[in-house]
Amino acid sequence: MQADQPLRILVAEDDAALSVMLTYNLEAAGHTVMPVDNGLDALTGVTSWKPDLVLLDWMMPGLSGVDLCRRLRMAAATRYLPIIMLTARGEEQDSIHALDTGADDYLVKPCGMDVLHARVRAVMRRSAGRGAAAAAVAEGDVLTFADVTIDHGGRRVSRAGSTIALGPTEYRILLHLMRHPRRVFSRAEILAAAWDDRIHVEERTVDVHIRRLRLALNATGGADLIRTVRSSGYMLDDGQAD
Repeated sequence: MQADQPLRILVAEDDAALSVMLTYNLEAAGHTVMPVDNGLDALTGVTSWKPDLVLLDWMMPGLSGVDLCRRLRMAAATRYLPIIMLTARGEEQDSIHALDTGADDYLVKPCGMDVLHARVRAVMRRSAGRGAAAAAVAEGDVLTFADVTIDHGGRRVSRAGSTIALGPTEYRILLHLMRHPRRVFSRAEILAAAWDDRIHVEERTVDVHIRRLRLALNATGGADLIRTVRSSGYMLDDGQAD
């Protein structure tokens, strides 16, 4: 779906006044809105109503926005559903947490409606691009580098036959590196590949997720395949090309 087309937007927000304001402004922009005030109703609404986009409050009764986001990203039917997290929290670590659970973007409440509309358009543009990229990769595609294998259709990662559990962001970073082995990527390039160039994510966030990816891949005892290239970035390398 194009970014400027009318959307079906599920607004999961337990602050009644904010929910009314969001609903009014989104409907005024031509979108169809389903407002809910708790996480369980949000889950039901996603399943039955099949929205194009979800605005998801960080903390809600019944099921938190963070937990709901994780559930949606684990299900094949909603794996790529665009999600914008809404929260009153403003610390950078909370922003990283929201994005790490799989949210496509993050807005601190209260936010201006112009900003909200801009973020909605940006997320839908990125979603359209991600959908095209996903379509270009067959569901059965399997990537292998050294002893690491990604079954992209099943979103499974293994090393030397042992299953590796990765978060959504670490998975996207590894997928990008395995598609381009032995090539150095700057933090900005990895950021754009893994977060769809989200403007408010700091480049140093990449280092956090690279550390997590390293720990997960090296837990089986294999050699470290992620090389840090000083002043340049990171690359996937097994040393065979040296």
